[in-house]
Amino acid sequence: MKFIFRKMILLVIFFRTIPVPAQANIDVLHYRFEIELSDRTDTIKGRTFVTLEFSETTNKFWLNLTSPNGKGKGMIAYLVKENGEAVTSAHGHDSLSIYLKKPAQKGETRTFEIIYQGIPSDGLIISKNKYGDRTFFADNWPNRAHNWIPCKDEPGDKATFEFLVTAPSHYQVISNGKLEEEKMLPADKKLTHWVEDVSLSTKIMVIGVAKFAVKQFADSPKNIPVSAWVYPQDSTTGFRNYSVAPAIVKFYSNYIGAFPYNKLANVQSKTIFGGMENASAIFYFEESAEQNRSMEDLLAHEIAHQWFGDMASEKSFPHLWLSEGFATYFTDIYLEAKYGTDSMNKRLIEERTTVINFAKHSDKPVVDSTSSLMDFLNATSYQKGAWVLHMLRRQIGDSLFNVFIRSYYDQYKGKNANTGDLEKVAENVSGMDLKQFFSQWLYMPRIPQLNIQWQFNDKEKKVLITVTQVQKPTAFQFPLQVKLEGATASEIVTMNITQKTETFSFPVKTVMSQVYADPNTSLLFDARIEKMNP
Repeated sequence: MKFIFRKMILLVIFFRTIPVPAQANIDVLHYRFEIELSDRTDTIKGRTFVTLEFSETTNKFWLNLTSPNGKGKGMIAYLVKENGEAVTSAHGHDSLSIYLKKPAQKGETRTFEIIYQGIPSDGLIISKNKYGDRTFFADNWPNRAHNWIPCKDEPGDKATFEFLVTAPSHYQVISNGKLEEEKMLPADKKLTHWVEDVSLSTKIMVIGVAKFAVKQFADSPKNIPVSAWVYPQDSTTGFRNYSVAPAIVKFYSNYIGAFPYNKLANVQSKTIFGGMENASAIFYFEESAEQNRSMEDLLAHEIAHQWFGDMASEKSFPHLWLSEGFATYFTDIYLEAKYGTDSMNKRLIEERTTVINFAKHSDKPVVDSTSSLMDFLNATSYQKGAWVLHMLRRQIGDSLFNVFIRSYYDQYKGKNANTGDLEKVAENVSGMDLKQFFSQWLYMPRIPQLNIQWQFNDKEKKVLITVTQVQKPTAFQFPLQVKLEGATASEIVTMNITQKTETFSFPVKTVMSQVYADPNTSLLFDARIEKMNP
């Protein structure tokens, strides 16, 4: 997900950040969502078949589904069936409780049918686009899917699914997966059936219903059609802005592993985010298809999520950096491969500045157990997470870093991981003890703040450098490179910092006139450098 600051006000208005309670006794295996949309009303009619496995013996279970809010919005689940027979249910407090006629046994798989209707309060955005045309766009992240579909709305629960959307025939429908069927119905309606056979979290299950111009790119990877779905009015600029997608897919496929889905649609939409990484159907903000500037970094970020965040997912939101930090850094890696190391270093310096500024007013670590989901959309999840990956790459080297990335993805594709899982993979691949590295950069707040004082001793021809960590309370441990700049020569030296204050001495052959910290852009830190008199 690309978070754009100017959309934050909208997010605060519409975003319900109340955590959805965990449902421990079921594991959803498959959803079949049948949705009927209309131009006459915002009310949607839904029928959902949910196939699930019980993890314990029980006579009831429940799903997340927003109940009426007293303001004309919310869903009403008025019938639940099993094997065609009605079962007792209760819908309230955003929960649909289902009571079983026959108790479920541990490990048993059963299917239930839920019939409901209502006006979505969130999750499915029914509105008009910037041209005044009516549109329907799902926007489920992080736990907003239950505002319009009954589900287990947790990032760690993955299921296969299908959407059967009945809508007026003048609309086109995009969704995850492959197009199974599209057929005309009486009364000028059309049924569109999409099927996703890869298990995904509800946060990235979507439909988009609008008037679209569609283009499939000729340079798509083999067997992976990459397309653009934009408003007809923006087809020229939209097709151009999204045209870099095939090259990005090819790069990540070579670096990480095979693209995990059977297509990639890039969709202009009404998402409240800059971009939303819905698996195989990425939604971008409306202006992305009209602005006369490159959208390459935005597309690279969202496409990276297809591997990290979608296929290999965080177990819970406190580990969101496994999604957003990865997408941020893989954008840097892609642009480095295309435009060179200087281009990546420029981005890293900008990202470091963002982290420095954020750390001035926040003491939150990257792995954060805060209960407010909005708080996760910050510089620690994105830019600091990216910098952690960059520093790990510097520590273990480029070749091992690539092996580490491929190993982590291969082990957790289709699954969920937390930061501890990632650490184990990194240690296994590198053969290093990385406990200190992961502990200080991901579980400690803030970053190293350094006072670097240096002086040149002309008589002894050496440079003395004193490094003091002024951040509180704990000292970080890290290698710090400095460049010693002289009139006729320069050199880069490395200091292994382990204490709050340390002094290092380096012999030199010429007069040193300046010291620069981190010349190769390898460390996340903030520093003040001061020359001292001998």
